[in-house]
Amino acid sequence: MISTMQSIPEIIRTIPLTHYVILSSALFCIGILGVLTRRNAIIVFMAIELMLNAVNLLLAAFSSYYSDPSGQIFVFFIMAVAAAEVAVGLAIIVMIYRNIQSIDIGILNKLKN
Repeated sequence: MISTMQSIPEIIRTIPLTHYVILSSALFCIGILGVLTRRNAIIVFMAIELMLNAVNLLLAAFSSYYSDPSGQIFVFFIMAVAAAEVAVGLAIIVMIYRNIQSIDIGILNKLKN
């Protein structure tokens, strides 16, 4: 019977899984901090992308560590959705800038009236 550690490639075993978890959670926390504290729409957009990349990193690490390709398939689909999000989000930001000459999300309350 093959043990779990023998089925994991040597290059992946050099970095423990906890390091990936710590790095991914740090990136996710930085993204949350960026969303909650910044008022510039582009910075908020970049912070959301940072949170998606933190999740992708963790999915890829667990997938590689446990030799299960399903996590990497999820990463592929998340990246495709993120690319579509970038296209739509930037188009919305450009249209907001054309209308109100600012990308400050605090000014967007004027659009409610």
